[in-house]
Amino acid sequence: MRNLPYVTSDGFDGLHEECGVFGVYDFDRNDVAPTIYYGLLALQHRGQESCGIAVSDTEGPKGRVKVHKGMGLVPEVFTADALNGLSGGDIGVGHVRYSTAGSSTRENAQPLVLNYIKGTLALAHNGNLVNTPELRRELEYDGAIFQTTIDSEIIAYHIARARVKAKTAEEAVGMAMRKIVGAYSLVIMSPRKLIGARDPFGFRPLCIGKRENAYILASETCALDTVGAEFIRDVRPGEIVCITRDGIQSDTSLCPKDGKAARCIFEYIYFARPDTRFDGVSVYHARLAAGRFLAKDHPVEADLVVGVPESGNAAAQGYAQESGIPYGTAFVKNSYIGRTFIKPKQKSRESSVQVKLNVLKESVAGKRIVMVDDSIVRGTTCGRIVGMLRKAGAREVHVRISAPPFLHPCYFGTDIPSEDQLIAHGRTVEEICREIGADSLGYLYLDRLPQMVEGLPVCTACFSGDYPIAPPTEDIRGEYAR
Repeated sequence: MRNLPYVTSDGFDGLHEECGVFGVYDFDRNDVAPTIYYGLLALQHRGQESCGIAVSDTEGPKGRVKVHKGMGLVPEVFTADALNGLSGGDIGVGHVRYSTAGSSTRENAQPLVLNYIKGTLALAHNGNLVNTPELRRELEYDGAIFQTTIDSEIIAYHIARARVKAKTAEEAVGMAMRKIVGAYSLVIMSPRKLIGARDPFGFRPLCIGKRENAYILASETCALDTVGAEFIRDVRPGEIVCITRDGIQSDTSLCPKDGKAARCIFEYIYFARPDTRFDGVSVYHARLAAGRFLAKDHPVEADLVVGVPESGNAAAQGYAQESGIPYGTAFVKNSYIGRTFIKPKQKSRESSVQVKLNVLKESVAGKRIVMVDDSIVRGTTCGRIVGMLRKAGAREVHVRISAPPFLHPCYFGTDIPSEDQLIAHGRTVEEICREIGADSLGYLYLDRLPQMVEGLPVCTACFSGDYPIAPPTEDIRGEYAR
């Protein structure tokens, strides 16, 4: 298995978000591009590398699609002129993307738009397939020519090929789903339909909303709130929903009959916005619960509990509530720095943490601090933040992590590196504590995870090694990435 370099462009060793998908079908024939734009803004935390919108007029010439996409944040890619160029579409899909190393190109930006014998297909995908290499080789031997290096194109090809035999577009999606294996939430636009699909394990979120006479599909409920839509329900794991002028039709033939699912636990720990509900569970409440469990399982005498922004804040509040130690603010985050920024020289990597975070010295000087964060990957960032607190005058720094130790890589979309790059692999908690320079270290216990999400079935493979799907025999995460 090929080891992937795990060095983020900003020097952080933290995890990267998933992609975000958003789709609208407005039966009153209003322009959907502005709504998709604001929906993508709400999902910007899920991907800051590239973004795109594709729209179509359901009453216009069949197959005519307007698309605009590019590298960068949503407001950077979608200027007023760009949005004006997407006017006239009453159905559309959008996407924000983060990728692993080696596939950061405009060609890999989504939505993907395919013209084929039945018309036009626009697809936005969140997740990772595990059988990408064999599917790609199969298509290449049949003469397929690929324009991207992402597994999303493989999904689009299989839907397009199945559509030749299938009676409907949604039936073609179901035929493709029987071939692809892995994590995926899909939003697909055909000339007269908006289709949403979720893999049978439900790794990635997808929900349905409604605003007046328009239906919406989105990765997170916070995006529905942003555009003033009412949450209807989550798409079930394995379900295909088809939105037409006749309403919503559902195909549950691929839903697991035993109710078995494996939602990504890191949606609750880190990826999703705290104001999101994912399969009926509040992300904010899940993080509060994680903090409370940390306080019960790893108590310590201290003067102040602080969170590493943003995902550590809610868990820190939970720790403070359970322990009775006051909750406070120790870090000021530079809100104008994206997930990546350009550094003039490699040596400036050492200051990259402080470019994003600065310590409030008045808040921590002379105090015993409990610092709550969502995870430790390689350990370098955590160690630097501990050092920043000590430099600001903290007497003690006790680190609490609202997830178990990372021991295994993820193949379903989360950017967790190979085992030899994980600080927890082959080290005890005490050794990690010394490595990051903390006075004590406590992780969330593995058996707390189901309690944290109110008993919802979740995937914990990155902590336990218990993969719900057999991992690939070759490491595809850098080559075929979202």
